Amino acid sequence: MKQRLVHRIGIVQRVLPAYRVNLFDLLAESTNANVSVFAGEGRSKEMIARAIPQQAHFYQARNHHLFNGSFYLCWQGGLLRWLREWEPDVVIMEANPRYLHSFAAMRWMHARGKKIIGWGLGAPDKSNDLFGLRSWMRKRFVKQFDAVITYSTQGAREYHQLDVDPTRIFIAPNAAARQPDQPMPERPDTYRGGSPVIVFVGRLQARKRVDILIQACAMVASERQPLLWVIGDGPHRDALEQIAETVYPLTTFFGALHGKELGQRLVMADLFVLPGTGGLAVQEAMSYGLPVIVGEADGTQSDLVREENGWLLPDASPEKLAALIRQAITDIDSLREKGRAGYRIVKEEINLEKMVSVFEQAINEVLHG
Repeated sequence: MKQRLVHRIGIVQRVLPAYRVNLFDLLAESTNANVSVFAGEGRSKEMIARAIPQQAHFYQARNHHLFNGSFYLCWQGGLLRWLREWEPDVVIMEANPRYLHSFAAMRWMHARGKKIIGWGLGAPDKSNDLFGLRSWMRKRFVKQFDAVITYSTQGAREYHQLDVDPTRIFIAPNAAARQPDQPMPERPDTYRGGSPVIVFVGRLQARKRVDILIQACAMVASERQPLLWVIGDGPHRDALEQIAETVYPLTTFFGALHGKELGQRLVMADLFVLPGTGGLAVQEAMSYGLPVIVGEADGTQSDLVREENGWLLPDASPEKLAALIRQAITDIDSLREKGRAGYRIVKEEINLEKMVSVFEQAINEVLHG
């Protein structure tokens, strides 16, 4: 019988975006434990939508953001006070050495014989960066964790290359939605209105590369040109609307949609495309039976997107993306089959419930061995 946890769990996040709240609430429910989330505010230009957990406790951090770009650092005030008040048995924190407060938490936890788990994308090899100094510092940093949770097999390989014990590396594919409770949508054998519908869902920021998507759609042959639906909001929306007006007028911006309204649009679409990085909306699109084209720059989608359900875009250029879009929309039977495969993947393999189970496994391992 599965062992139930009854411990106090601490979660340290730089910020708590709304899409992460369900993860921590479900963790509190499934582990039968007390969970407290320590998180602060992002920079105003980040425009991160926030929410408060309902099952987990929440403790407001005081974030101090230092410098910009590759020199960015963050210090979270109130961390030691939270640790003293909460007294967690285990802390899960982002495995990012730019967050300076991490070192103080590590010292506090280890001095009391408590456990700490790192959580991150991975650690790409940059051994030539500053004559290996950065790689050496990263290695020292991650080895202080009692275990590491990462999103993909690529991330696991990268942590292993930093000499992290592979038995202490846990892969929790990134998810924001629970197992789909709606049936697999049935789509017709021809495109509605004669034109395929491509949809993007996410925050409109530079790293999503929506500008590349607009340009790529314009390169598709005129007799097959799709309708492009852009769903989301963010700091780059005005610039993207100007690009679309000039380059591809078949683009429609819907703003941010959620719940039933978003679901209605996803059911009407034929293909989901995310040229850039990140994007938890990929999983949600698959839950509505959509095949996907996704950029693979950060490796987080390598386990989610496969040949059976879509395409990974190794180089986010308009030309290469346009070629993939042409390939996708030309064979509608294959496109529909990939959509069905994507639905099965998020129904059976990659969803919020599976992600929480890996977190529970990692916690149980470091506490009970």
